[in-house]
Amino acid sequence: MLRFASVAAVLAVGATAVYAQNVAVIKERQKLYESQGKAVKQPNAAYKGTDELDLDKVKAALKLIQDNAGKLPKLFPDDSKTGGDTEALPAIWENKKDFEERFLKLAEAAKAAETAISDEATFKSEWPKVLGVCSECHKKYRKEKK
Repeated sequence: MLRFASVAAVLAVGATAVYAQNVAVIKERQKLYESQGKAVKQPNAAYKGTDELDLDKVKAALKLIQDNAGKLPKLFPDDSKTGGDTEALPAIWENKKDFEERFLKLAEAAKAAETAISDEATFKSEWPKVLGVCSECHKKYRKEKK
């Protein structure tokens, strides 16, 4: 009986550690996405015409997107499919190569936009290209917001 209790305790601790790890990585990727969402808020408002264009904020957002695109693929390990209120769809793990390649495409689009944007006209031309890459990925790999 004591041996059974010991085995059960070890399994429970192990399961808790794995769950905690899952939640930790999910929270880490959510934090990066949240920072990105905050960074693009003002440029999005400028694009829609509800705020003035601030090229410094645009450039900062594009740099953050590039940085996050390099970090995020590692934050979708197989043990992070569920938990932590994740919005990640199973399609991520079913199409891992495509999913990871989208981050490269995002980084490239953000870098190209950073290089090209110098005024309102170039901003209006380039900003939608970056957002389009984001949107394509969200449609395929993220649960719809309710």
